[in-house]
Amino acid sequence: MTANELKLWRKRTGGTVLAARVRYHSRRRAIPERDLLKTLHTEIGIGAPATEVWDVISDLDRWSDWNPVMKVTGGLAPGNAVRVSIAAPGGKTMSFEPEIVDVDDGREFRWRVKKYMGLFDAEHGFRIVPEDAGRCRFENFEVFRGLLGEAMYRRELKALETGFQAMNRMLKREAEKRAREQS
Repeated sequence: MTANELKLWRKRTGGTVLAARVRYHSRRRAIPERDLLKTLHTEIGIGAPATEVWDVISDLDRWSDWNPVMKVTGGLAPGNAVRVSIAAPGGKTMSFEPEIVDVDDGREFRWRVKKYMGLFDAEHGFRIVPEDAGRCRFENFEVFRGLLGEAMYRRELKALETGFQAMNRMLKREAEKRAREQS
Protein backbone atom coordinates (compact mmCIF):
# COMPACT_ATOMS: atom_id res chain seq x y z
CA MET A 1 0.00 0.00 0.00
CA THR A 2 1.44 3.34 -0.99
CA ALA A 3 1.60 6.32 1.36
CA ASN A 4 -1.23 8.05 -0.53
CA GLU A 5 -3.43 4.94 -0.37
CA LEU A 6 -2.74 4.70 3.36
CA LYS A 7 -3.74 8.35 3.85
CA LEU A 8 -6.95 7.71 1.94
CA TRP A 9 -7.71 4.62 4.08
CA ARG A 10 -7.04 6.59 7.25
CA LYS A 11 -9.43 9.29 6.10
CA ARG A 12 -12.16 6.77 5.24
CA THR A 13 -11.77 4.69 8.41
CA GLY A 14 -11.30 7.41 11.00
CA GLY A 15 -7.53 7.12 11.16
CA THR A 16 -7.13 3.45 11.98
CA VAL A 17 -4.37 1.65 10.16
CA LEU A 18 -5.79 -1.74 11.16
CA ALA A 19 -8.81 -1.22 8.92
CA ALA A 20 -6.47 -0.92 5.95
CA ARG A 21 -5.64 -4.62 6.13
CA VAL A 22 -7.03 -6.42 3.14
CA ARG A 23 -8.20 -9.99 2.60
CA TYR A 24 -8.27 -11.26 -0.93
CA HIS A 25 -11.54 -12.72 -2.12
CA SER A 26 -10.25 -13.46 -5.60
CA ARG A 27 -7.33 -12.45 -7.73
CA ARG A 28 -9.34 -9.64 -9.25
CA ARG A 29 -10.98 -8.05 -6.23
CA ALA A 30 -9.59 -7.26 -2.80
CA ILE A 31 -12.14 -6.81 -0.01
CA PRO A 32 -11.17 -4.51 2.87
CA GLU A 33 -11.33 -6.41 6.16
CA ARG A 34 -13.76 -3.89 7.63
CA ASP A 35 -16.27 -4.92 4.95
CA LEU A 36 -16.10 -8.53 6.20
CA LEU A 37 -16.93 -7.57 9.77
CA LYS A 38 -20.58 -7.40 10.86
CA THR A 39 -21.85 -6.79 14.39
CA LEU A 40 -25.20 -7.49 16.02
CA HIS A 41 -25.73 -5.75 19.36
CA THR A 42 -28.75 -5.82 21.69
CA GLU A 43 -29.17 -4.62 25.25
CA ILE A 44 -31.74 -4.41 28.02
CA GLY A 45 -32.01 -2.64 31.36
CA ILE A 46 -32.41 -4.99 34.33
CA GLY A 47 -33.81 -4.06 37.73
CA ALA A 48 -31.41 -6.29 39.62
CA PRO A 49 -27.84 -5.85 40.85
CA ALA A 50 -25.06 -6.72 38.40
CA THR A 51 -23.90 -9.49 40.75
CA GLU A 52 -27.32 -11.17 40.53
CA VAL A 53 -27.31 -10.99 36.73
CA TRP A 54 -23.78 -12.41 36.67
CA ASP A 55 -24.87 -15.31 38.90
CA VAL A 56 -27.60 -16.17 36.39
CA ILE A 57 -25.65 -15.71 33.15
CA SER A 58 -22.40 -17.31 34.32
CA ASP A 59 -24.03 -20.56 35.47
CA LEU A 60 -23.98 -22.11 32.01
CA ASP A 61 -25.27 -25.52 33.07
CA ARG A 62 -28.51 -23.93 34.41
CA TRP A 63 -29.33 -21.79 31.35
CA SER A 64 -32.07 -24.19 30.31
CA ASP A 65 -33.86 -23.45 33.65
CA TRP A 66 -34.68 -19.91 32.48
CA ASN A 67 -34.00 -20.08 28.74
CA PRO A 68 -36.09 -22.73 26.96
CA VAL A 69 -34.45 -22.02 23.60
CA MET A 70 -30.79 -22.44 24.50
CA LYS A 71 -28.92 -25.11 26.45
CA VAL A 72 -25.27 -24.67 27.35
CA THR A 73 -22.97 -27.04 29.20
CA GLY A 74 -19.37 -26.61 30.21
CA GLY A 75 -17.11 -24.55 32.40
CA LEU A 76 -16.70 -20.80 32.14
CA ALA A 77 -12.93 -20.47 31.84
CA PRO A 78 -10.75 -19.26 28.97
CA GLY A 79 -9.76 -22.12 26.69
CA ASN A 80 -12.72 -24.32 27.65
CA ALA A 81 -15.00 -25.62 24.94
CA VAL A 82 -18.69 -25.45 25.81
CA ARG A 83 -21.56 -27.22 24.11
CA VAL A 84 -24.38 -24.99 22.88
CA SER A 85 -27.70 -26.25 21.57
CA ILE A 86 -30.27 -23.82 20.17
CA ALA A 87 -33.81 -25.00 19.46
CA ALA A 88 -35.60 -21.98 18.02
CA PRO A 89 -39.40 -22.29 17.82
CA GLY A 90 -40.33 -23.51 14.38
CA GLY A 91 -36.71 -24.17 13.43
CA LYS A 92 -34.37 -27.11 13.64
CA THR A 93 -31.98 -27.60 16.52
CA MET A 94 -28.48 -26.26 15.93
CA SER A 95 -25.51 -27.40 18.03
CA PHE A 96 -21.95 -26.14 18.13
CA GLU A 97 -18.94 -26.10 20.45
CA PRO A 98 -17.44 -22.65 20.86
CA GLU A 99 -14.32 -21.93 22.87
CA ILE A 100 -14.46 -19.51 25.78
CA VAL A 101 -12.00 -16.80 24.75
CA ASP A 102 -12.38 -14.24 27.55
CA VAL A 103 -13.85 -14.02 31.03
CA ASP A 104 -13.89 -10.80 33.05
CA ASP A 105 -15.41 -12.18 36.24
CA GLY A 106 -18.60 -10.38 37.20
CA ARG A 107 -18.71 -8.34 34.00
CA GLU A 108 -18.30 -10.17 30.71
CA PHE A 109 -17.53 -13.38 28.90
CA ARG A 110 -17.15 -14.24 25.24
CA TRP A 111 -17.06 -17.41 23.19
CA ARG A 112 -15.85 -17.94 19.65
CA VAL A 113 -16.61 -20.31 16.82
CA LYS A 114 -14.12 -20.45 13.98
CA LYS A 115 -14.64 -22.86 11.09
CA TYR A 116 -13.71 -23.52 7.51
CA MET A 117 -10.18 -22.08 7.75
CA GLY A 118 -11.52 -18.73 8.97
CA LEU A 119 -14.22 -18.30 6.35
CA PHE A 120 -16.68 -18.38 9.27
CA ASP A 121 -15.62 -16.68 12.47
CA ALA A 122 -18.13 -15.52 15.07
CA GLU A 123 -17.51 -14.20 18.56
CA HIS A 124 -20.48 -13.90 20.92
CA GLY A 125 -20.26 -11.71 23.99
CA PHE A 126 -22.34 -11.24 27.12
CA ARG A 127 -21.61 -8.06 29.10
CA ILE A 128 -23.07 -6.63 32.32
CA VAL A 129 -22.71 -2.89 32.89
CA PRO A 130 -23.55 -1.71 36.44
CA GLU A 131 -25.71 1.42 36.56
CA ASP A 132 -27.57 2.72 39.63
CA ALA A 133 -27.72 0.75 42.85
CA GLY A 134 -29.71 -2.39 42.17
CA ARG A 135 -29.78 -1.85 38.39
CA CYS A 136 -27.59 -2.79 35.45
CA ARG A 137 -27.61 -3.08 31.68
CA PHE A 138 -27.07 -6.38 29.90
CA GLU A 139 -25.47 -6.38 26.45
CA ASN A 140 -25.73 -9.39 24.16
CA PHE A 141 -23.65 -9.08 21.01
CA GLU A 142 -21.97 -11.02 18.24
CA VAL A 143 -19.25 -10.11 15.75
CA PHE A 144 -19.19 -12.01 12.46
CA ARG A 145 -16.05 -12.19 10.34
CA GLY A 146 -15.13 -13.88 7.10
CA LEU A 147 -17.06 -14.47 3.92
CA LEU A 148 -19.37 -17.09 5.44
CA GLY A 149 -19.83 -14.99 8.58
CA GLU A 150 -20.99 -12.07 6.48
CA ALA A 151 -23.35 -14.33 4.52
CA MET A 152 -24.86 -15.76 7.71
CA TYR A 153 -25.27 -12.27 9.14
CA ARG A 154 -27.18 -11.09 6.07
CA ARG A 155 -29.32 -14.24 5.84
CA GLU A 156 -30.12 -14.66 9.55
CA LEU A 157 -30.01 -11.10 10.93
CA LYS A 158 -33.72 -10.81 11.77
CA ALA A 159 -33.89 -14.27 13.40
CA LEU A 160 -30.67 -13.68 15.35
CA GLU A 161 -31.82 -10.28 16.58
CA THR A 162 -35.19 -11.71 17.64
CA GLY A 163 -33.41 -14.53 19.48
CA PHE A 164 -30.99 -12.17 21.25
CA GLN A 165 -33.85 -9.93 22.39
CA ALA A 166 -35.87 -12.91 23.61
CA MET A 167 -32.88 -14.17 25.59
CA ASN A 168 -32.39 -10.69 27.07
CA ARG A 169 -36.02 -10.62 28.26
CA MET A 170 -35.77 -14.13 29.76
CA LEU A 171 -32.55 -13.18 31.59
CA LYS A 172 -34.17 -9.98 32.88
CA ARG A 173 -37.17 -11.91 34.18
CA GLU A 174 -34.98 -14.51 35.93
CA ALA A 175 -32.53 -12.03 37.48
CA GLU A 176 -35.29 -9.73 38.73
CA LYS A 177 -37.19 -12.72 40.17
CA ARG A 178 -34.09 -13.88 42.06
CA ALA A 179 -33.42 -10.34 43.31
CA ARG A 180 -37.02 -10.10 44.66
CA GLU A 181 -36.68 -13.48 46.37
CA GLN A 182 -33.51 -12.35 48.15
CA SER A 183 -34.95 -9.05 49.43
